[in-house]
Amino acid sequence: MAGKKSCCSNEIISKLMKIEYDFSSKISRLSGENENYLIKKEDNSLFVLKLADDNTSAGMIEIEHLAVERLIDAGLEIRFPRVIPTRANGIQAVLMTKDRKEIRGRLLEFVEGEPWRESLPASKEQLENLGKIIAEMDTALSFVVHPDAKRTHHWDLARADQHRSQVPIINDPGKRQILEWVFHIYAAIAMPLFATLPQSLIHGDINDDNVLVRDKKIAGILDFGDCLINPTICDLAIALAYHTLDEDDPLNAAAIIIGAYHKIRPLSMDEVKIIFPLMCARLAVSVIISAQRKKIDPDREGWFVSEKRAWQKLEAFSTTGPAQAAIILAGRTNLEPFEDRGASVTELLKNRQRLIAPSVSPSYDQPLKFIYGKGQYLYDYNGRPFLDLYNNVCHVGHCHPKVVKAGKKQMARLNTNTRYLYDGLTDYAQRLCDTLPDGLDTCFFVNSGSEANDLALRIARTYTGQKEMIVVNNAYHGHTNTMIDISPYKFMGKGGKGKPEPWVHILPVPDGYRGRFKGQGKDAGKAYGNEVKKIIETIRGPIACFITESLLSCGGQVIPPRQYFKTVFKHVRNAGGLCITDEVQTGFGRVGSHFWAFELQDVIPDIVVMGKPIGNGHPMSAVVTRKEIARSFANGMEFFATFGGNPVSCAIGIAVLDVIKEDGLQKNAEKTGAIILEGLTDLKDKHEIIGDVRGIGLFIGIELVKDRNTLAPAERKAAETVNRLKNRGILLGTDGPFNNVIKIKPPMVITRDDAEMFIRVFDDVLLNMENAG
Repeated sequence: MAGKKSCCSNEIISKLMKIEYDFSSKISRLSGENENYLIKKEDNSLFVLKLADDNTSAGMIEIEHLAVERLIDAGLEIRFPRVIPTRANGIQAVLMTKDRKEIRGRLLEFVEGEPWRESLPASKEQLENLGKIIAEMDTALSFVVHPDAKRTHHWDLARADQHRSQVPIINDPGKRQILEWVFHIYAAIAMPLFATLPQSLIHGDINDDNVLVRDKKIAGILDFGDCLINPTICDLAIALAYHTLDEDDPLNAAAIIIGAYHKIRPLSMDEVKIIFPLMCARLAVSVIISAQRKKIDPDREGWFVSEKRAWQKLEAFSTTGPAQAAIILAGRTNLEPFEDRGASVTELLKNRQRLIAPSVSPSYDQPLKFIYGKGQYLYDYNGRPFLDLYNNVCHVGHCHPKVVKAGKKQMARLNTNTRYLYDGLTDYAQRLCDTLPDGLDTCFFVNSGSEANDLALRIARTYTGQKEMIVVNNAYHGHTNTMIDISPYKFMGKGGKGKPEPWVHILPVPDGYRGRFKGQGKDAGKAYGNEVKKIIETIRGPIACFITESLLSCGGQVIPPRQYFKTVFKHVRNAGGLCITDEVQTGFGRVGSHFWAFELQDVIPDIVVMGKPIGNGHPMSAVVTRKEIARSFANGMEFFATFGGNPVSCAIGIAVLDVIKEDGLQKNAEKTGAIILEGLTDLKDKHEIIGDVRGIGLFIGIELVKDRNTLAPAERKAAETVNRLKNRGILLGTDGPFNNVIKIKPPMVITRDDAEMFIRVFDDVLLNMENAG
């Protein structure tokens, strides 16, 4: 909010003018956000006295003065509010009142002209003139250097995200939805590019009151109080936000301004791409600050002059895709943003139907075409960003630059296979083993989770000489023929034909919400674990292995109760079997408190299977076991996977491990996951459809039910919820035996802001569904 005002009397102002400037004057308060006074001398010459509030430092005053002097020296064909020196040749006048209150102010030249918003309609020439002036200003201000210019304030466009948490103060749900959309595209499109863009001192508030017009040309620019270092493009975006408020075709009007700007100060492609999100963000900040100010002084009209118009434009902009907007805005430049989008969604769907097997199906009622990814975001054909809370494959963020660089560098140098020697294989194997408990020290490398689980099963059977194996109901371990045979999620699901092999034995899910022992508290883990003993007794002989996901993902994001794995492992090992943990969906720090999910229960498996996040989207996987188990597999039949453990894969795997550590992603999973779980727990108290919230770190499930007593699954509502969230820019999916569990397993780089936005939007979506009946 604005700083505390001095609210001086005319008597005090007159005294200040007499002491510091040696003249008498008529004084009148000017409207507007700041405390400014019109000073009229006896010879009718006009000045403006700008008082400094309590938050205005000497450095800020120096920056304003330097900025104006630089612009005047640059010879721009407009006027600026130059400081009139005091009698002592200072730039600031100071008066101490009788009650020991310090009054500070600057006397400025009066700049003639009418505010832009009162000079409408704006001609094409006027729009071009504005673009030219802003470019000339930005060029001149780039030479101004002052240490205090590296500051922020509540209008700082490069920190518009500071207002994101205030969206709930807007009562209208439709308007809240617009603001969530604005901050979403701002965070996903603009913020990631700020550090790479040109930075300089900018005016910071070129609004339609601060631009003065005479004879349809820019006559002057006022109010340099918001000057700060920012991405230079922010100055233009702020001006565009305000100076197109009254335009019937705001984007094309903005394109005229941009075209003129570009001729003076050429824009980069990245700058053009973020103009639209920046324009929207400025208007969003404006309406949020207006809502805050209404609680302070709703009758102060000067605070709300743009509020109604800003909402109108935000509503119009909310139906515009960022790609479409960027293409229009760049129309008068030589830049062509989003030129490589490829086929349209409709055309691509037709091509898929013609060329791709029908069992390979896209997600959502209306499928999405993505053209690129970055961090926690995927961007569709229209340039719209989606917060990815579902794809745990791109573990350290989509297209992480360090991972991409490592892969490109190694690919340009050498890529071969494990029949030859190269450092990357053993370097990576050592790094991977260093994350595991002692004893798990021998690696096999393959290309997918399915292949790794298949190999783990072969190893177990070779070591034990047995075939019988135990799996958990609803589990999924891969798409190969053998993996389908041991995955109840597949053989008991759609298209499945039931348990295909007699050597596969199914253990009940240790489900704390629906399971048989859900009411047994701390003893539930042992009770569920003892079920394996009953199965082993029916086998009547040694077994090969027990294979399980450390946390049950496809089974509905189930978190096994404590003591479960200790109990199961004990019985399995007593029966001569090996214990295999499938960490394909849960490993590499996702659970936050530990690097591997099996560590949550203080057990050490005999074989660990890794995939998905191991290569951040690069196809690779691993099996790690004890040396004596690996030796038993060396029975004369060579194991060789053409691409497994190749130099490129190893380089990428090392880069992923580096990023997890250097970026603190395991800790981030713990902290951000806790925020999501807390928020969802609060929503559970508010929405009856939420039957259960469970998870740890960034592995979370939300089970939707029709009735909390019967636990009847709300499968259709879960699908509807996911599609509604997709329409709001959030990617999620459903799973579980009834397809009623919403799965949250995002890239590990998501932030607190992302988590809080998801909770707000999820709440809105559920409210809208409830209101719709």
